Amino acid sequence: MTEAIHKSGFVNIVGNPNVGKSTLMNRLVGERISIITSKAQTTRHRILGIVNTETMQIVYSDTPGVLRPNYKLQESMLGFSESALGDADVLLYMTDVVEKIDKNEDFLQRVAKVECPVLLLINKIDLSNQTSLESLVETWHALLPKAEICPISASTGFNVALIQRRIEELLPPSPPYFEKDALTDRPARFFVTEIIREKILLYYQKEIPYSVEVIVEQFAEETTTIHIKSLIIVERESQKGIIIGHQGQALKKVGMMARKDLEKFFEKKIFLEMFVKVETDWRNRDNILRTFGYQID
Repeated sequence: MTEAIHKSGFVNIVGNPNVGKSTLMNRLVGERISIITSKAQTTRHRILGIVNTETMQIVYSDTPGVLRPNYKLQESMLGFSESALGDADVLLYMTDVVEKIDKNEDFLQRVAKVECPVLLLINKIDLSNQTSLESLVETWHALLPKAEICPISASTGFNVALIQRRIEELLPPSPPYFEKDALTDRPARFFVTEIIREKILLYYQKEIPYSVEVIVEQFAEETTTIHIKSLIIVERESQKGIIIGHQGQALKKVGMMARKDLEKFFEKKIFLEMFVKVETDWRNRDNILRTFGYQID
């Protein structure tokens, strides 16, 4: 009896903001790896989610939405998306039924030139009808003739199992890249910052969430509890006041929302302290961006 060949590969998800990349990533991995909100620029880093079986390791990669950079933070975010074109074994280019097709043509031209298999996923099909969808498929086929096109709904799971099977077929023979019990390449502290940032994105309006970064100063894990001290970074004093709110009520509310999700994520009792600090124009400062884990040329 011949031994089964082990397959491994990087399956990278790219596309414009708000097309559902993080929702799909979480569904494919079966765990809540990426934070999700309706706001653009929710994902800032390239995040790996790893699925293991006895004969397979699929390394999914969620990336920031492709956009034209206005400051250095966004340049780094675009860099994460562009790097995903270079090391993919299978590329998932994600769009949806409502976005403009000619958005970010430069990036699309680069997608057309990649040598690995490309699955073009048209998301949110519940917002369309059969005639419109057929027309959209024809348009995308003309733009990316080598891509396999599949309409999906990441939120309901429609056709996601089909995508999973196709990915498994396309994976190359390879030993695993990570330990077989690994779920992600990110440390626990990273998920603390992301969950807190998700609540800030959900709770505050306008520019505030985009001017915020979160760092973990202390992560002390015990048998049944975790003590976390985190710092919310903003760019201006006025933003600090908004984050804290009247008599600290806004910060308290965000902390309560974050703590609930952190307890679910880590399956332990969480003691969470949050403080707010001003770092003027941090989104354009190389040294601070590097400290926060962004790649700066």
